Amino acid sequence: MSIEVDSVQQPEIFDSLPYYDNDLDVHPTLKQKVDAELARESKHTPQTLHPKVPPPLDLFTKNPLLQAELQRVESHQPIPPLDNVRYQLPAPTSSPVTDEDWQAALKNAKAQLEHQRIRQNNLALLQTYGSNAWRVQNYLMEHTVKGVEKALEELRERTTEVNRQRKQSQTKLGAQLTMFETRWTELISNVLQIELANVALEAEVLDLARRETELSGNLSHMSL
Repeated sequence: MSIEVDSVQQPEIFDSLPYYDNDLDVHPTLKQKVDAELARESKHTPQTLHPKVPPPLDLFTKNPLLQAELQRVESHQPIPPLDNVRYQLPAPTSSPVTDEDWQAALKNAKAQLEHQRIRQNNLALLQTYGSNAWRVQNYLMEHTVKGVEKALEELRERTTEVNRQRKQSQTKLGAQLTMFETRWTELISNVLQIELANVALEAEVLDLARRETELSGNLSHMSL
């Protein structure tokens, strides 16, 4: 009969007390050693990410145009110039000019005329409804900005409160550590004093035993 035991992930324990530890300030040489150790470890940084780090996201996988624009921005490439060929009305340049060439030029002119008509309609709509739409958009943006600023302020307050609690906790624990360290030093000093006293007593006992032996020998000679 096999019994399966689920492994329980142990919480990570950090023994650093940055609000209490001041060894780097007290011992400058220690800071140099720490910097040298960090520089040495940075050369052997693993290439794989930590398991808790989320994998990179592939943005705009369903939109090739936005994906290409994102790649252009990431590679620091300049914006390509606007193609103004489509807005020109060139005449046929082939010689001799055929009816097909004139038909192509006529289709291009009609397309340009339709494009200008659509632009005029868009400008008319913009003049009629653009100002109100702009005001509504500004109101929504201001509301969004206020919400983000409020969330940012709340996050800053929470961060400040967390740091304040950490400082109070570490200061309290630091005082206890200082007290325990002082007590430990006193106990070690007492133990050393007791050991020195024992050594002195042992030497005194040996001296008394030697003197007793000498006196016993002298008495034995006198009795003879």
